[in-house]
Parts: sequence; structure tokens; C-alpha cells
Amino acid sequence: MSISADALNCPNCGAGVAGDSTQCPFCKTRLKTMACPTCFEQMFVGSEFCDHCGAKAVQASAENRDDLGDCPRCRIRLDLLQVGSVALDECQKCGGLWADVDVFQKICVDREEQSAVLGFVGSREQHAEPLSGISYVPCPKCKLLMNRSNFARASGVIIDSCKQHGLWFDAEELPRIIEFIQKGGMELARQKERIEIQDERSRLRADQLRQAMFDERFADRDVPDRRNDISGIHTFISKLFD
Repeated sequence: MSISADALNCPNCGAGVAGDSTQCPFCKTRLKTMACPTCFEQMFVGSEFCDHCGAKAVQASAENRDDLGDCPRCRIRLDLLQVGSVALDECQKCGGLWADVDVFQKICVDREEQSAVLGFVGSREQHAEPLSGISYVPCPKCKLLMNRSNFARASGVIIDSCKQHGLWFDAEELPRIIEFIQKGGMELARQKERIEIQDERSRLRADQLRQAMFDERFADRDVPDRRNDISGIHTFISKLFD
């Protein structure tokens, strides 16, 4: 997401400042841009309204905390990143993000929250080095290694998750997941899952029908009862562990 050089208003003094400025030349306030969640044009963090469409801005702030755990990649303390009502833990070095289970569920179902997070997180400049190879990382909360999985089994984004505590997103992964959701990816994933379930049920019904036809065909023949043989084998194996 490119940063526009159009003039914006400093959120502190209101002076006109170029959109690619990192500091207001008048009041010396440090400036950081984000995308407006309504029109996606650039605006300064801390502005009350978007300079382009006039929409009320989502407030975002960062806070140093000592109780958030360490980044699974960099092993440095995470900071609290508050975007609207969404609280994420952020690594200032690699740009990774941690989301508790309930926070991520809110992002998945609330389109306004998606736009707010995408507007702020998606516009960040990343300085992290590309990851090389597959590595399992520890949960910032319990320190146990997290599971790796393809989000929704169809997104192509491999995420690290702890069932009890939450999910870790390397830089750019959370914006990619939000874009996947907004393009209808979750519904497509559900449709795919329903088709797979229906195919499995059809396969089981076909197997049951073939077995019923086999049983009917050999019902009157004098054949050994394999059920007794199998039962005997189970009994024999069980005795080995008595």
C-alpha cells in the first residue's frame, strides 16, 4: 500500500504537511500514516477525521507493556497495539502480531474491525528479513510450540496457533488473511468443506451398499464365519497385555 505525498493536516496543530513527512515542520510532532478504513486513502495516525472523505478516524495507539510476553521470532518484548477496539501485541522489530482467540474471532466476523486493522497494519513499513525454511515457534503465553496450518485450509497463508491462547501472524500475514475474508474466502472454504463431507457420505453409502450385496450373495453358502476368527484374534492379542 503506497503512501501518498498529498498534503494532510497534522493531527496536533492542524498545519498542512506532506503525506510522506515523518515530522511536522511546525510543531515537531512525530507523524505516522495509516489508511482510512472507509476510503483507504492515507491519513496521519491521531487524526480525528480523514482529510479525503471526512470519515471519523479509527484511533490507534501503541503502548509499552511488561506483561505481554516475547516475540516468538525475535525474543524481544511485545508492545500493545490498540486499533479501535482491537488489541493486538506487536513486535517492533519484525512486525509480527499476536491476537488472542476472542480478538481474532472479532476480526473475522466484523467488517468494520477488518477495515480498521487492515488500514493500520497493512500500511506499515516492514523491515523484517524474509523467513527461511519452516520453523515452529513458541506461544508467547505458555511457551509451548504452536501448530502450523493453512488458514481455512484454502487461504494459502500458513499461521501459527495455540488452541488455548491465540494466533501468531508474521509480517503481512494478518492483512493477507483479512483480504482473503473480505473476498469471500471463508464462504468458499465452507462450501469446499460441505462438498468434501457430502463426498465422504456418498462413499460410505456406496461401501455399505456393496457390503450388503456381498452379504446377501453369500448368505446361504457354507463359508467360515470370519467374525469369530477376528474376535479370536482380538482375544489372543488382549491376553498378551494382561
